[in-house]
Amino acid sequence: MTRPALRLILLGFFFISASSAPVRKTQDVNIYSFYINSTVTSRYATTIITSRVANRLNESQEIFFEVKIPKNAFISKFRMTIDGKSYDGVVKEKADAQQQYSQAVSRGQSAGLIKSVGRTLEEFKTSVNVAALSKVTFELTYEELLKRRLGKYKLLINAQPMQTVADFKIDIHIHEKPGISFLEVTGGLSTNDLANAIKTTRADSDAWVTFYPTREQQTKCKDCDENGLKGDLLISYDVERQNPNGEMKVSNGYFVHNFAPSDLPRIPKNVVFIIDRSGSMRGKKIEQTRLALLKILSDLSEDDHFGLITFDSQVDLWKRELLKATKANLDDAKSFVQEITDRGSTDINAAVLEGVNMFKRQPQAGSASILILLTDGAPTSGETNTERIMSNVRKAIGSKFPLYCLGFGYDVNFDFLTKMSLENNGVARRIYEDSDADLQLQGFYDEVAVPLLTDIQLNYKGVSNLTQNNFALYFNGSEIVVSGQITDNNVESISTEVIAISKGSKVTYQNTVTTKDVIDVPSEHEDFVERLWAYLTVKQLLDKHVLLEGPEKEAVKNEALKLSLKYQFVTSLTSMVVTKPQEGDVEVADKPKEGKESHRPPVSRYPSFTPQMGYGLPGRTGQQGPPDYGRLGYYDRKRFNGHPGYHAYARTPDMAPTHVTRTLVAPTQSAVLAVRNNRFLLPADGQPKPLCFDVPIPHKLKLLQDSALGFSMNGKSRGSKTGFQQITIHYKTNHHLTINTSSINYNDGQNNVQYLWGQEPSQHDQEGIILILRDNEMDVTIGNIRVVIVLHKKRKDVFLWPAVWQQPKNVTLAGILGKDKISYEEIQGSTLKIMDNDVKASWDEMTDYRFPSAPVVRCWLVPFQAVMNGEISDFTVTHL
Repeated sequence: MTRPALRLILLGFFFISASSAPVRKTQDVNIYSFYINSTVTSRYATTIITSRVANRLNESQEIFFEVKIPKNAFISKFRMTIDGKSYDGVVKEKADAQQQYSQAVSRGQSAGLIKSVGRTLEEFKTSVNVAALSKVTFELTYEELLKRRLGKYKLLINAQPMQTVADFKIDIHIHEKPGISFLEVTGGLSTNDLANAIKTTRADSDAWVTFYPTREQQTKCKDCDENGLKGDLLISYDVERQNPNGEMKVSNGYFVHNFAPSDLPRIPKNVVFIIDRSGSMRGKKIEQTRLALLKILSDLSEDDHFGLITFDSQVDLWKRELLKATKANLDDAKSFVQEITDRGSTDINAAVLEGVNMFKRQPQAGSASILILLTDGAPTSGETNTERIMSNVRKAIGSKFPLYCLGFGYDVNFDFLTKMSLENNGVARRIYEDSDADLQLQGFYDEVAVPLLTDIQLNYKGVSNLTQNNFALYFNGSEIVVSGQITDNNVESISTEVIAISKGSKVTYQNTVTTKDVIDVPSEHEDFVERLWAYLTVKQLLDKHVLLEGPEKEAVKNEALKLSLKYQFVTSLTSMVVTKPQEGDVEVADKPKEGKESHRPPVSRYPSFTPQMGYGLPGRTGQQGPPDYGRLGYYDRKRFNGHPGYHAYARTPDMAPTHVTRTLVAPTQSAVLAVRNNRFLLPADGQPKPLCFDVPIPHKLKLLQDSALGFSMNGKSRGSKTGFQQITIHYKTNHHLTINTSSINYNDGQNNVQYLWGQEPSQHDQEGIILILRDNEMDVTIGNIRVVIVLHKKRKDVFLWPAVWQQPKNVTLAGILGKDKISYEEIQGSTLKIMDNDVKASWDEMTDYRFPSAPVVRCWLVPFQAVMNGEISDFTVTHL
């Protein structure tokens, strides 16, 4: 046997032995009770998540509470209870919360976050220090008005405690006075053996869903493992609609009117699809757009008229006129769709105005006109000023028909699309880059496919403070909801009148309801109509705030803020301040924008350095961030092990550590610095000075993705240290490469090959995939993409770092490392112009881990958003 072979065997034996060593799992932290209780009354859902956790250690430790809630929900209450004493989160105006936040950061303490997670959820995360052998109870309440889409209301409940729980319960009660017409329970927690844990009970006006899984069942769902549940329940239902006037409920001086008639003839529609075919739509995006359009065209009714516009830097029309959806015209249109290919830049202004002109050239009496824009980027050709584009479109449309904007992926300027849609009686919807993007496109179209009423006006007598009561269109399967306050508490009835245009004629619905009817709801939810009114009012005021300017904008903001504070809603104008019991730490939770994390970056607990050290607090203008942790020669982490100032993370396996890291304080008040970010270098086109940007840790990151090639590379960063602990590469459906700090595993769908770091150099070449293992480097070439994974060893610290050394020319790939180069211009001082935006930068340094020698280089440090056109959540993944 050769010496290299013997060495390989011995290394393999060592790796197996090391990986088989006992791992401390969940015995230190025990979630002994986990309840989710959701009560839905007349579509308004109040959900309470209660988690009871025990610290089993003989020393204090940090215990985390981490749950996911629907994006449309407002958090309204958070409480921690320790030793019989409760600590409540308080909702404050952002400015007031910011003051407490800044004070906390200046003391080296933490700032909590709510962040976006995927398409429909946001994550709330906090933690508290729990004494030895003590318990803590976390309780979070959130509220939302369920919206009817395609004939269904959907209540989404997510649960992933990440360990099996002895007492696990989900209780859902739905009360709908008109009666429940159907009920369906789906989702990942309804599969396999878990289906037996779900029980449904129905009466005329009530339905109950319970989910009580045993410990054994908690390991048997689709995405579950030995660490317990991870998934969601989706409860879909609808109500009986025997009264065409709608359903009216009155309680405690407030009313809500749900209006959703269905016994109406459909109104023929004129629909123009405006499709972005710019270069960034290449690959999967354009393929999925074609698929969706082909299906949508097949669903048009023969009395509909339609048009197709494609655009990049120039605008092309399938036909100059709107055509009737006959079989011959649809076949011709499908042939046109099949030929749509990506090219050029993005002239949104000209394309939308051309769509408006199509309607103006050929008005159709007695029909409903709809513009649908699909784009994946910001305007880069023609008129590129978004304010002027919105003004041009607003003047051209003149409130005659709605504009719906579909933003494909994360590079799109979604704020711009949102505002342009709201200004023109439409909505914006993000289409997520995923395997079902074509179904998302088709699903949106289905929601607006069948108009039943236009120009709807809802009138009421004896009421005030109405929510929106006029609507341009009502579609089959949707619902109009209006709420308000009753002016006179002594009034015995309320009269309602709905005036609208049906197919070719005016229709009127009139009704009178008594205010003395008692609504049978639990006492703790008897104010639900008032809270529903507040929720809907705040949502609509925030939409108005986006559109208005000057004094009107300020007045709307103040009204929304007043209601948010009164009802303790965490909205875009407020923050929840959580004061931790023992340490007096302050956390601030902000509601993020759609598809984005909170605007405030996660903050680690950095010590306050003295001026002589040359470092200030992270994120402050004109101050640099901390030095590279690995290069601090005058601090030694080991000396702090076991010190009272250090609190170990208490988390279950596979749960990412929180963004909050503890300050380590020695008896002499010296401090150890925890790494807050991974810093990446970005070469600049035509400039000698590169750019650099920080990515907060920990995160599972989308590092590089080429959908057209079927290539993706993801990385899992380390808890509070530089670099990555694992990097995975996927190619097509059957090639998977998993790299960690001990080994490299390659699986081609049939065979598995393992390499160990430090073994003799080797090469593997199969199906166009070339793997070369050198000393502390794994070189991977797939098609025209070449990446090198470098293994760094700093004292006893070992981590991975990815480098992209080749990628397709003139193509921007997705992911943190997707940009090959970027252009910028130095304006004055430390201001750079990047993509037409003025960006504040600081001249800083970083360690370039793309090279084994890890040289220190100087760079312009800029905000992540300035170069990546998105938030961190846009570049995170749930699975490697």
